[in-house]
Amino acid sequence: MSHNYVTFKKYPDAKQARAQQELLLENGIECIFVNAASQLGSLSGDLSQEFELQLHPENFEKAEELLEKDAESMLNDLPEDYYLMAFTNEELHDVVLKHDEWSEFDYMLARRLLAERGHEIDEAHLRSMRNERINELAQPEKDQKSWIAAGYLFAILGGFFGIITGYVLWSAQKTLPNGKMVYSYSAKDRTQGKNIMILGIIVLVAFIGLWLFTKEQ
Repeated sequence: MSHNYVTFKKYPDAKQARAQQELLLENGIECIFVNAASQLGSLSGDLSQEFELQLHPENFEKAEELLEKDAESMLNDLPEDYYLMAFTNEELHDVVLKHDEWSEFDYMLARRLLAERGHEIDEAHLRSMRNERINELAQPEKDQKSWIAAGYLFAILGGFFGIITGYVLWSAQKTLPNGKMVYSYSAKDRTQGKNIMILGIIVLVAFIGLWLFTKEQ
């Protein structure tokens, strides 16, 4: 990730990501395009494509407003059989609440459909919903007992994979919809990750030392 830039949006299609990037740049919002596929799956075998737009965190709100305005301008060209048309009010409300999981177009359409059905969401409620969503996403991932156990096992058996597992548990972060970054795992799990990493380093150094010693004999 480039210095001072964090992930703003992820796209499965490069053309869509480039179009959004061009719109942002034209409106004075600095952003960079990243082919995240090169960062994915080479170890796991995942061949899926993923592309990112990365921005300075302070530009998130301005960029979001711009993309929403652009999406709203396209709502009049909506196909009659567009899938969101069949959503219930509850499902549409979920789209609005989980704005970060949907495109700007779907988000704006969900708001319009709710308004047309007599369930318009005012700006104060939208802000409250967004804060609620951010607080939800800011919570650390659930207990990582299986990864911790695997990390200690990797560390004892050879060191290297234990170091990687421990480092991820200790340092992994996620970007919230407002651009703020928080640690992915709880303080307790991060401490375990740090211990795994240290143990892995000790074991790896010991193995290397033993190998060098036996080689000299």
